[in-house]
Amino acid sequence: MTSHHESEEGRNQLGERTPSPSTALNGLKVLDLTRVRSGPTCVRQLSDWGADVIKIEAPGDASQMGGPRAGPDFQNLHRNKRSLTLNLKSEEGKNIFTKLAQKVDVIVENFRPDVKHRLGIDYDSLAAQNPRLVYASISGFGQDGPLAERPGFDQIAQGMGGLMSITGQPDGSPGAGPIKVGVAVCDLFTGLYAASAALAALAYRNRTGEGQHIDCALLDSQIAMLANQSANLLNAEFCPTRMGNSHPS
Repeated sequence: MTSHHESEEGRNQLGERTPSPSTALNGLKVLDLTRVRSGPTCVRQLSDWGADVIKIEAPGDASQMGGPRAGPDFQNLHRNKRSLTLNLKSEEGKNIFTKLAQKVDVIVENFRPDVKHRLGIDYDSLAAQNPRLVYASISGFGQDGPLAERPGFDQIAQGMGGLMSITGQPDGSPGAGPIKVGVAVCDLFTGLYAASAALAALAYRNRTGEGQHIDCALLDSQIAMLANQSANLLNAEFCPTRMGNSHPS
């Protein structure tokens, strides 16, 4: 895949980016274990800023680069990335991944919490060999708690997180009722929060030499993005409602 970066910086024989003064994250190495939209949005942000990203694909994955899903949306989500197919359920695939994990700065994943522990690629296992690792986990409901094992989807988070309760026509008007936003904004919010947290963790690592585990959830991100609407409820006990195209202020 190509981007506007490549005209300035190019790539070496291994496909890695060569340094350019115009990209902030040159030299940063990232392993991308993500799927769907929230995780890829996080990694895409890092790659747009110049990080060297390897996207790990499962054998036979329909979303492999150059595969049947390599359309405009897929290329938009995964631009600037290289691709490597690994079977993480096999010893050989796990060994290759573990060796890569010892040499990278950031890993981003959005497995359910139990999956990465079952595969032995969780933060604690990898940080034992690479203590400088920044490991970002994106999930529906966080890494622990009563809902942690549930899969998370954008529309579910929009509903549970309150966004749909303030989106749509007001009660009593034609077409009244909660409506989801037309773009998967909760996935995008969460991906951008995770990218921002990864940069903060890298700044901390540069001072201390220690990596961190980032826990970024769709539900948490959606609630945080209610912003002034949730502030009205918490501080003035005013419950916001659907107002169509009107503005609460």
